[in-house]
Amino acid sequence: MAIYLTKESKVLVQGMTGGEGMKHTRRMLAAGTNIVGGVNPRKAGRTVDFDVPQCLKGLGGAPMAVPVFGSVADGIRATAADVTVVFVPPVFAKAAVVEAADAGIGLAVVITEGIPVHDTVSFTAYAKEKGTRIVGPNCPGLITPGQANAGIIPADITKPGPVGLVSKSGTLTYQLMYELRDIGFSTCVGIGGDPVVGTTHIDCLAAFQDDPDTELVVLIGEIGGDAEERAAAYIKEHVTKPVVGYIAGFTAPEGRTMGHAGAIVSGSAGTAQAKKEALEAVGVQVGNTPTETARLVLALLAADRDATPA
Repeated sequence: MAIYLTKESKVLVQGMTGGEGMKHTRRMLAAGTNIVGGVNPRKAGRTVDFDVPQCLKGLGGAPMAVPVFGSVADGIRATAADVTVVFVPPVFAKAAVVEAADAGIGLAVVITEGIPVHDTVSFTAYAKEKGTRIVGPNCPGLITPGQANAGIIPADITKPGPVGLVSKSGTLTYQLMYELRDIGFSTCVGIGGDPVVGTTHIDCLAAFQDDPDTELVVLIGEIGGDAEERAAAYIKEHVTKPVVGYIAGFTAPEGRTMGHAGAIVSGSAGTAQAKKEALEAVGVQVGNTPTETARLVLALLAADRDATPA
């Protein structure tokens, strides 16, 4: 099982014919993702050939031809696509997401960084109204190992397994995936660290709680804001599965804007320590480093399995 993305997902790529879109479409195809088309109104009707490793796609070494559609709506009509991955410049991102939502796409994964906050506020609200889930923006996307990859997460650093991962940080997503590569993951979701995001820690916690094959959840947060404190309150009331946390930014100086999250820490509000304490108060074990976080996961999984009757 998985959340949000499976081998059955049919994926469009908005901006597929650009440099980043081409590179990452090739990587998504190699991971087994069912890419059914790209979107570029200036190149509609063309196809793009991707050389995908034979061992991963079983295509006999032949290039895979992916059609280009003039709009998301055209792509959905032709392929029944239900996911789009957005690789367009920041100035066009709002229009791209609105187009996808208007077309009825179920999930839009917005990789683009540098989108103005007022644009993000606008398109996330609009997408919610239309019934489209947004992951991102400014995120690495999500991956269900062994099934599908929507975004830029490396597909070869882990395998399918029982751990669900939700993270603000792309780099820490990759590190925890690698640290726990021998255990594996159900789905890893990089929600992005911008001030406004379409999918939150709480959304993913709820989905992992309902996923029968996710045994444990790893939650990665960062300094600034109160998302992790709100997640802690949700865990207390709704999550019965074990959760392990890590908060980036313990050494960040107070009163400064830090990193891609644009997080301003003032006093105790938004600090890593305050977030750690909030999570620990509801039973979440929080690591002081990514490696320690991975060890906590391994210990909890081993204890849970030892306690399960044969």
